[in-house]
This record gives sequence, C-alpha cells and structure tokens, in this order.
Amino acid sequence: MTQMEELTALCRQLLDGCRKTAFDGTVLFTPDGVANYDALWVRDLGYMAEYCGDLLGADAVENCIRFVLRGQREDGWFPDRVESSGEAVYAAGEKGKPVGEANLDNTPFLIFSVNTWCRELVSQEKATASFQEWAPLLDRGMDCIPLSEDGLVWNAPEKPHSPYGFTDTVCKTGRLLMESVLYWRACRMMESLYDSFQGNDAHGRLYAERAEKIEKALPQLWDEKEGLFMAADGLCRQPDIWGSAYLLAEKFPLPEEIRKRTADWLVQNRGRYLYRGQVSHLPDWASWEKLLIEIPHGEYQNGACWATASGWVWQVFHQEKPEYAQELLDELLEVFRSDGVYECMGSPEFPEYRKLPQFVVSAVNVRGALRRAE
Repeated sequence: MTQMEELTALCRQLLDGCRKTAFDGTVLFTPDGVANYDALWVRDLGYMAEYCGDLLGADAVENCIRFVLRGQREDGWFPDRVESSGEAVYAAGEKGKPVGEANLDNTPFLIFSVNTWCRELVSQEKATASFQEWAPLLDRGMDCIPLSEDGLVWNAPEKPHSPYGFTDTVCKTGRLLMESVLYWRACRMMESLYDSFQGNDAHGRLYAERAEKIEKALPQLWDEKEGLFMAADGLCRQPDIWGSAYLLAEKFPLPEEIRKRTADWLVQNRGRYLYRGQVSHLPDWASWEKLLIEIPHGEYQNGACWATASGWVWQVFHQEKPEYAQELLDELLEVFRSDGVYECMGSPEFPEYRKLPQFVVSAVNVRGALRRAE
C-alpha cells in the first residue's frame, strides 16, 4: 500500500466515523469521531470538501452546504457551526458564551466547499443553477467581513472577532495574515465562479479588485528581520508558521525574494516548529501574546503541535527540499499508526500531551497536499 493509499483509507474511516444525522435527515460531518465537537463546523467542512470531496460525494457536500446556508444571519454572517437541531452558532466558544464576535473565516470556508462542489463534483448545468441561487447569499457573507483601507482582513482591538478557527482563541488584532489569505482565496474563487456560471458580471470584477488589493498589501505583514510573515500587525504580532506555510502552499503571488526567504526559513528552521511531523503555530512552541480565553502554555492553540498544517509544510518542502517532505510524511504516518489521529499533540517540552482522538482534518489536510502533488 502506498502512503497515498494509506491516507485515503484512513480518511474514509474517519469520515465514516464522524457522521451525524440532523433533525431534517441531513447527514452532517462533525470534526471528530467521538462527538466532542457535536455539530457541523463550516471550516472543517471546507477542508473535508476541498481535500476529500471525492470521498464524500456530491450529494453529501451539497446537503451540508444547504444546511449551512439556511443559518445565515440577517446581517450577512454565516455560522461558525450548525448543530444537528439546525441552530446556528456564529462565534467560537460555548453556545451562549462566545469567544469574541463571529469568526472571520466562516464565509471563506463555505465558499471553498461551494467551489469544490461546482468544479469537481457536479455537471456544469447543475453547478450553474445552484451557484446562481447561492451567489447573493455568499456575496452578503463576504461583504460583512471587516477590511482595512488597503484591503486586508481587519480585526478591531476594541471589539475583536474570533479569527481563523484553528486560532479562534487568539486575540490577533489589526491587519491579519491567515484570515486575509483565506479571504483572498475566496475572492479568487468567487471571481472564477461568477465568470463560469454567470458570465461577465460586475460581481466577478469586484472580487478581482479585492484580491488584487490583498496581493498588493499583504507583503507589509512580512518581517524583513525575521524572514517570516507576522500573524497580525496589532496584538499578536508574532511569526506565523501556519499562515506563512499556507500562503506558499496556495501559491499566493509574492515578490520572489520574499517567497524564497519565507520558504528558506521554513526549511532551515524546521526543528523549531515541527515535532513528530506536526506543526506548532509559532516558532519554538511559544505562547501567543494575548488569548481570548485562558489556555495553559503548551496546550491546544497555545503551543501544541497539529497535523492540520502538516500538509502545507509538506508542500513547501516538496518544492524546496523533497527529502525533508518525505521525512515529514514518514514520521507523521508513523504517529498516526502508533498513537492515533489527534486534534493536537505535545511539543518537545510537553511530549505526553494529547487532545481529542479521531480528528478528521488532521488526516484530510495531509491527503489534500499529496493529491495536489500527483
């Protein structure tokens, strides 16, 4: 069995184990197979659809998209998650105890699911009809996300939103890196979807303009001295491993010197953020400057290591240093076999730490990276 075949079999098992039937018969895909996160999370669906849409199938992805669309608020915000009862929750944290305002990545991840469904899973005719139905809702969802004057996703320090969901406990403020790259991808997808399914439409040109503004402004978050992108330019202005790897994996257009120096940093400093094939958010497993809730150092989003980002780092290594890519994959698959697939695991400082087994995205995102390289 090849490593790709092993990952595919593992993803099938995890996807089968995370199914939950909603009140209306819709089959939801929860983030894990032990019902800890017992709802349909929009970003997890986005990763599952984009990286394993072929395993989910067209009907399953469409049903989940429609389940989320029904939860849009009057002000345009889409849910962070939707419970099996159909109740929509817009921000991270316990229901009724939100961690900040509505998450900034809800709409982009929904668009990732829509894009995969339209492009890969259904006919042109069906994609056209559905996109024309959904487009006004998606437009409203994109329009409510706050942007800076130069077009980057903005998080006001006086009333911060919960940011990207895998840092949804982190109080990143000002202009944001990962969230801007997610928004940029969603803009480029909407531009292309409008062009394909609605012809020469002004909305498509608007999304192109928004994407171009982000392409122009994002290098301002690159730190010349560090050689890496910063997570934000307000609170938590810290070197962002995940965001830097993600924008390279997604081929965000950068000046060649910045692209090369960022890739070189990730290659040359891999011992400062990789542990057992999994990735910390910050170099040296550091803590964030400020959190929205209390998390001990070394745990969860405050210093633990995650396979969620391993595929993006693998893609960078695959291009820059293929032998390091193979080492990362070998080590990660051995962890999956011996320990299981966890949401996150410990660092060299806290090697025994584990959080939540049967976490789907940990495997799905790695398979997605390998699929792109085939």
